[in-house]
Amino acid sequence: MTTLEKTPDAGGPAGKADAPYLEVNDLTVKFPTADGLVHAVSNLSYSVELGKTLGIVGESGSGKSVSSMAVLGLHDARTARITGSIKVDGMEVVGLSDQKMRAMRGNSTAMIFQDALAALHPFYRVGAQLAEAYQIHHPGANKRDARRRAIEMLDRVGIPEPHSRVDDFPHQFSGGMRQRVMIAMGLINDPALLIADEPTTALDVTVQAQILDLLQDLQKEFNSAIVIITHDLGVIAEMADDVLVMYSGRAVEYGSCREILSHPEMPYTWGLLSSVPDVTSDPNARMIPIPGTPPSMLNPPIGCAFEARCTHSDKVGGDLCATKLPEMRPGGRGAHHLKRCHLADPDAVYAAEVLPVIAPDLAEES
Repeated sequence: MTTLEKTPDAGGPAGKADAPYLEVNDLTVKFPTADGLVHAVSNLSYSVELGKTLGIVGESGSGKSVSSMAVLGLHDARTARITGSIKVDGMEVVGLSDQKMRAMRGNSTAMIFQDALAALHPFYRVGAQLAEAYQIHHPGANKRDARRRAIEMLDRVGIPEPHSRVDDFPHQFSGGMRQRVMIAMGLINDPALLIADEPTTALDVTVQAQILDLLQDLQKEFNSAIVIITHDLGVIAEMADDVLVMYSGRAVEYGSCREILSHPEMPYTWGLLSSVPDVTSDPNARMIPIPGTPPSMLNPPIGCAFEARCTHSDKVGGDLCATKLPEMRPGGRGAHHLKRCHLADPDAVYAAEVLPVIAPDLAEES
């Protein structure tokens, strides 16, 4: 079972001091298919406090989006097999009725989807879609009130001339502006928890920076808890307080953003960092990709899922990596930095073998 140490939070939801707003424990999500049972997420645990941002990072297919969609109850209950616990402000979400889930979804909890053009309905004006999201959770509001709220949110997320743009269709907006509309829709009911799934995908770096700044500003305004899902470690460095690294449906490393990026203790995290281009290095230097491909989720390995791609498993005696799944346990830097690895001293291996390759200047300083 994956167990993440949780730091007490003096803030927390009203009336629930020291309690995380979102608490996921031992979450497992499986999907039956014609080829067998897909183990999308296995024994995942994490928590997020109000005013804090958790970054979930990993390759495509690692279970990032699947786990977050489970928080909002977006999986088909007729096919998805979900076990474990998901508590939002102390309320258990797993097994919650459709009626209660709809009351929570888009109200106290919201999600920004990665493909804004697909998420927005092409036949309806953006103002109508924003107004609908507001009126569903405010049945006493009339159309005029809902439209006024829609214009207010478009203005808040930086859409120019919101009074006229509110009547435009999604295709009349640029990619960055559509993403801002999605953020406005997610925040229109002042949610305490916001899940952002790849919010900067396919956007240029200037627009990406604007979107990240907007999310940070709105978080300060609403004191929201944010879960940001991405494969971009630059986004993680900019946004996250804590980082959860996922691989093959499991958490493989967890800790503060500073610790994960400066002292990673799991070879998969080393691989992610090695794959980031260094703009200050030799312009002819190549990125160092992670060798191989992720394992099949239909037949996950019995041992460490990363063993077949790991270039450091030979430092573990015998066939331990291939035959025994490592537990999520504290690393060498304290109880709040957890890693799933059999290496006895990963910090030393990273300093001696990995850091000199991916960041020679930092290796020389240390």
